Amino acid sequence: MPSLDFSREERGFEAFYEQELPALQYACASYIALLQSILSRTPHLDITKVEGRIKDRQECIAKFSRKYRAALEESNTPYEIRHYITDLIGVRVVCLYEDELEKAAQAVRSHFDVIDVTDKVSAVESTEGSFGYKGLHLDLRLNAVQASLPEHAAYAAQPFELQVRTIIQDSWSVLDHKIKYKKSIPGQLKRRINVLSALFELADREFRQIRDATEAELRQAPDETEAADTDAAAAEPAGERAGPATGGSELNAFTFLKIANHFFKDCDFDPHKVDLFVADIRSWAPGITRARFNTFLRATLGTVKRYKQYFEETNPQTSFNPYTVIRHCLYLGDRTTFRRALRNSSREAFEAWLKDHP
Repeated sequence: MPSLDFSREERGFEAFYEQELPALQYACASYIALLQSILSRTPHLDITKVEGRIKDRQECIAKFSRKYRAALEESNTPYEIRHYITDLIGVRVVCLYEDELEKAAQAVRSHFDVIDVTDKVSAVESTEGSFGYKGLHLDLRLNAVQASLPEHAAYAAQPFELQVRTIIQDSWSVLDHKIKYKKSIPGQLKRRINVLSALFELADREFRQIRDATEAELRQAPDETEAADTDAAAAEPAGERAGPATGGSELNAFTFLKIANHFFKDCDFDPHKVDLFVADIRSWAPGITRARFNTFLRATLGTVKRYKQYFEETNPQTSFNPYTVIRHCLYLGDRTTFRRALRNSSREAFEAWLKDHP
């Protein structure tokens, strides 16, 4: 029965909380699993984690007192605290990039009804005197279709708060909570906090722009595999020393992928491995151009593929991956420059086969 007696309603909420805690914990775990399933099926969305918690009971009471109590008592409106706490369950989704926040929110809207939305990024950006960088908050409950499913029956009526943040926003939020005094402080200190918040926001923007620039580089990288080499050094016969590049563009991860994807169409090249492998190639042959790299592969790939077939037939427990093939191609193209591309045992086995298969 609602009343205006805060102490009575506080005790009533504590009893309600204790009774509902096991069901809340089950609902929280279920929402986490459901959101993981929804977001994993959403294309072009990088989720780093989905986690949740049950809001502490004293935290709930403090929130009610801060946001609702004064107005309700001023208007002489009886209340029960539990009716004003829609975020007993809190779930956090952490994305990599800021333009994924709304994409993640749209994905979950197909399964949930939105009770309320708080866009804290926009709120901060529109207020010069504040700081903080919190992301997008949604109060949700299962929509009618999802609530009618038997597997959701146990928690279908339970709302929860979803926070969608980037990994940078999440880091800022954790650090922000450690700053004990933020409002009634000297202007000099507030300015330092504002500068720090701006740096976090800038980092978020830069990561997104680096991602976009990387994708643009991959699209724009010239395709050396369809045209004759323009690098003068490309005319050198296989086996000659690569030497420093005198023309053309230096090989990088983007041009490597253009060439490698042409020769190995069925391989999904992992970006991290590509980055490390290209760094190795450039350390073996400083200044190597994309044209020269392409020429080495075209000149030697047929021989190396024959050796690959022989090797896999005689060593059925092992196989050549594309990186191993490329290592052998480079070595065959220039034994001196790319000697380090193969281990001693691999080099000796390859040379022995080449001797028998001139």
